[in-house]
Amino acid sequence: MQPDRSMTRAAIRAPRAAQGGFSLIEIILVVVLIGGIVAFAATRILGGGDRAKVNLAKAQVQTLAEKVQQYESDTGTLPDSLAALVSSDAPGWLGPYAKEAELKDPWNHAFEYRVPGTDQAFDLVSYGKDGQAGGTSVDADIAFQ
Repeated sequence: MQPDRSMTRAAIRAPRAAQGGFSLIEIILVVVLIGGIVAFAATRILGGGDRAKVNLAKAQVQTLAEKVQQYESDTGTLPDSLAALVSSDAPGWLGPYAKEAELKDPWNHAFEYRVPGTDQAFDLVSYGKDGQAGGTSVDADIAFQ
């Protein structure tokens, strides 16, 4: 006796229907979850950039203050402006003490330099990301102490 062909086709089709694939809802759900994870990771990684710039600004303020003090040591006077660290005709000047690019903070704002300073010989300040006095977090002032 030969096997019934209609039975064979039905038997072959049944496992296919049982196997099935992912539904459209399942695929969308996975894509949304992956997108959420990527968005969360990106904000954590990119948020670290602001923290790094704050730390860089702190280091730049200290380094630039040391260059001002070196200028004073060599010439006997404080520079009138930070530009004098790059180029000056002051007697005893042994510079350049800084490059033009070093006179700006990580947010590309010029450092605030005042002679005489409030509580010391000079003040040197980065006004942070917003470039305005005051502020909190990445907008906070970073001053030479």
